[in-house]
Amino acid sequence: MKRIAVFTSGGDSPGMNACIRSVVRTGIYHGLDVFGILYGYDGMIGGNIKKMASHSVSNIVQRGGTILKSARSEGFRTKEGRKKAFEELSKHGIEGLVAIGGDGTFTGAKLFFEEYGIPTVGCPGTIDNDIYGTDYTIGFDTAVNTAMEAIDKIRDTAAAHDRIFFIEVMGRDSGYIGIECGIGGGAELVMVPETKTTIEDVVKSLKGLRKSKTSSIIIVAEGLPCGDAAQIMERVKASFNDEEKEFKVTTLGHIQRGGNPTAKDRLLGSRMGLAAVEGLLKGESNCMAGVINDQVVYTPFADCISKDKPLKNDYLRLQEILSI
Repeated sequence: MKRIAVFTSGGDSPGMNACIRSVVRTGIYHGLDVFGILYGYDGMIGGNIKKMASHSVSNIVQRGGTILKSARSEGFRTKEGRKKAFEELSKHGIEGLVAIGGDGTFTGAKLFFEEYGIPTVGCPGTIDNDIYGTDYTIGFDTAVNTAMEAIDKIRDTAAAHDRIFFIEVMGRDSGYIGIECGIGGGAELVMVPETKTTIEDVVKSLKGLRKSKTSSIIIVAEGLPCGDAAQIMERVKASFNDEEKEFKVTTLGHIQRGGNPTAKDRLLGSRMGLAAVEGLLKGESNCMAGVINDQVVYTPFADCISKDKPLKNDYLRLQEILSI
């Protein structure tokens, strides 16, 4: 293998640039020609491919987002689109790929490998931390710290005005951001998809806390079946209609995706980028490079896509005990 390419796809996450930098410089260290594909699978189809040098990735390790840009590609979902992508890669003599992204990215990479056989190793880049085969994903730690900083500030005004705040965090169908923010931010209650907390549970909990606490923080993970933070707040508020209590809602949204990556995410992205390139050179393919118990492991894309990554029971128990 002499030529490889790296691309980012799907939602951006802090630490992707550290991973790109690691892929490029590890490849050069091993004597490879390294190419960057702009705008993910769309760029692959359109031939938006450029040769990378060591200086191409200078001064990016501290930056959020991705210098290779990202896009969701409808074209790559079609056989015609994937055929065009293969033709563009062949023009540049690219023999291996490093795909940085989440389950959607890996689903595309798996299908592409099955059809055209180009060896691909993935690096899990998503703030949701919902990918099976790694303890942490690139960007998760930064997202948690960004959310916690906001929660700390909201708690100041909640305490000053005796308010109950419902704070919505990202995570799609995974409660990892919610539970870590809840524990680290001292939340009175955390609602995540895994625990199936009901509106009645929230009302009961708040009424049980009211004698000792004049303000409360409730963390709400997005994607709950009972609604978003604003809808949940209105339903809970209706149960307190005979009392003077002020309810507020804050949706943190995409600020969790941006910002300078933490040291942990820079290191994680760097380790995974190196592992992806060296994995390709050792014959790894159609798999993801992850870190479990501080050791690099390679997990088949099929498992990354199909297997759930449950919340740690210790975290759920810790939140329950500390919120008393």
